[in-house]
Amino acid sequence: MTRVFLCLFAALFALAGCGETISSGGGDARILAMGDSMLAWHSSSNRSISDEIERDLGEPVVDRSVVGARMIYELPVSGAMGMNISKQYKPGAWDWVIVNGGGNDLWLGCNCSRCDHKMDKMISKDGASGEIPALVRKVRATGARVVYLGYLRSPGMGSPIEHCRDEGDELDRRLTAMARRDEGVTFVSLAKLVPYGDHSYHALDMVHPSMKASAKIGAMVAQIIQNKPL
Repeated sequence: MTRVFLCLFAALFALAGCGETISSGGGDARILAMGDSMLAWHSSSNRSISDEIERDLGEPVVDRSVVGARMIYELPVSGAMGMNISKQYKPGAWDWVIVNGGGNDLWLGCNCSRCDHKMDKMISKDGASGEIPALVRKVRATGARVVYLGYLRSPGMGSPIEHCRDEGDELDRRLTAMARRDEGVTFVSLAKLVPYGDHSYHALDMVHPSMKASAKIGAMVAQIIQNKPL
């Protein structure tokens, strides 16, 4: 029953998260964001992570993230519309590409249990192969730098993702290994961002980032971009 509910939850919000947005700056953008609801959350109020990055840097960010998107997604039509994160990428004069993804594959795909096979398909233990490294290599081949974002952890206050902590830690470990292979890739772990017992970093669903968390994550990414000139 829980798994059915989670799938329905994702399908419902996916309808609200489709489409390309350019935060308020307009003009020619050099930064692309792609991924799932962690990036897309608060986009309707211009307080998403991408919006915060744009404000901090003072330049536009193209955000193609889609609520419910996965790294492994085989349906062709909805996949092409962005439910497959790799399909969100479109060629452009990108200097930076911000990516997140993998959480829905684990949470909705296997309910954060018996996920070894799904994890291996997304990214191998050494970070060298799988859907995620393949996407990152594709982006890096264009010359763009990549910032890969991890996920928030539960504050231990009744979150539906509380039991996903071990899988989140393993995904972080593999993403760290991937980033070490290429100096043009930066992995940003969010594992320690949320203090235990502090619900202010999560939205009411206790899964997605609050506006406070979006601002903090956006600032972290903006600082990386500012401190690593091309």
